[in-house]
Amino acid sequence: MIDVIYDSVGQATFTKGLDCLKMRGMMVHFGQSSGPVPPFDTRALSAKGSLYLARPTLTSHIAKADELAWRAGDVFRWIAEGKIKLRIEREYPLADTERAHRELEGRMTSGKIVLRT
Repeated sequence: MIDVIYDSVGQATFTKGLDCLKMRGMMVHFGQSSGPVPPFDTRALSAKGSLYLARPTLTSHIAKADELAWRAGDVFRWIAEGKIKLRIEREYPLADTERAHRELEGRMTSGKIVLRT
């Protein structure tokens, strides 16, 4: 059983994710690449062991310019300190944007793709 699940997929994985959580576990549902999660009865959260569910959005976490600067500053500092390691899998010229999108959509990548001007 798992303590926390970060679900960016949505419809295809949401219920399965809830079933994997241990008692008082938390699901952070932040995407819907497979489609939106249909409405569900929140009593299922208590029936599965007092689960927590969060649906954060980026805009509510960077609502003000100073908040964006603070959060971005943390990320860039962690990169500089080596606490976050960036793995850039491929770099393409901007003219190859279509190719980069095809590779992302075709699940042919697992790291970051950078488009350069």
